Amino acid sequence: MASLNHVTLIGRLTAAPEMRYTPSGKAVANFDLAVERRKSGDREKETDFIPVVVWEKLAEICNEYLTKGKLVCIVGSLRTRTYEKDGQKRKAFEILCSEMTMLGSPGEKSDRPSKPAQPQR
Repeated sequence: MASLNHVTLIGRLTAAPEMRYTPSGKAVANFDLAVERRKSGDREKETDFIPVVVWEKLAEICNEYLTKGKLVCIVGSLRTRTYEKDGQKRKAFEILCSEMTMLGSPGEKSDRPSKPAQPQR
């Protein structure tokens, strides 16, 4: 039987996406999504901060339209990777985003200017 790795989350961005390009020219954006959940058996809520990675055209769209506090729904898969820091092996979990839907009202305030800044040449 094939395994299934599918994640759907709704939350708010903790900061604007960080955009960069790989040496081969592929766009990649990273951001953290604050997702609330209820404590088991309690009415109080806790917040998880989940790292999200977005590639190529969707990364450019996220960079252009998403801002701190924006409510979004992301769909993707859970990915783990290992790395070494200070001689210690560590494991990181992140969501590899394949779909993104902006939620909230169209007039929702943004921290970003209405026109994106043009790169200087």
